[in-house]
Amino acid sequence: MSIRSHLLLVVTGAAAVFVGCENRPSPPVSPSTVETAPPAAVAQPAPLAAKPGTAAQQHVVTMFDACDPETFNAALGAGTCIRSGGVRFDKFLDLLGLHHSIGGWHFAPPNVTMRVGQDLVAENHGGEVHTFTEVEEFGGGIVPLLNELTGLTTVAPECQRLAGGDFLAPGASSREKEDEAGVEKYQCCIHPWMRAEVRIAEK
Repeated sequence: MSIRSHLLLVVTGAAAVFVGCENRPSPPVSPSTVETAPPAAVAQPAPLAAKPGTAAQQHVVTMFDACDPETFNAALGAGTCIRSGGVRFDKFLDLLGLHHSIGGWHFAPPNVTMRVGQDLVAENHGGEVHTFTEVEEFGGGIVPLLNELTGLTTVAPECQRLAGGDFLAPGASSREKEDEAGVEKYQCCIHPWMRAEVRIAEK
């Protein structure tokens, strides 16, 4: 069975989950398929209201991708990618199989240092759905083919318990106040090579 046929099978059986690199469980997700949650569950863009004098109280991790809308939408379904230009879908699969990750799909910065009481904000500036999921250990995500191409055979358990609000559509964001010191790991459960480590110090 060809890779395209395999992906189309996954997408069909997953009830259309490709709405943008891991945009929560349901809408099209770049070469990944969310098999849990209806399209309506995907978090929609919600601009963050910046409060005067709070810039230093939050740390932002931005999600980026480089999907080509013409080829991603043709392979995975309309709405999977809504950005301009980018890496063609076949090239995406080739590069992923060769390097086990693709630089255009990443969290920035990949390392964050903050303090207890500050907000950790994740913003999707890409063209696909993504998740910003805290995991105990980095691992595979919810799309078997992407796990196979990245060599991640062990799926992060947290990625198997996603809720609709965990999927961030392009333009959407999430915010969490850190209340405990330590090191936290976050990954995209659709594109599992997208990762960030957050070090939280006491006040």
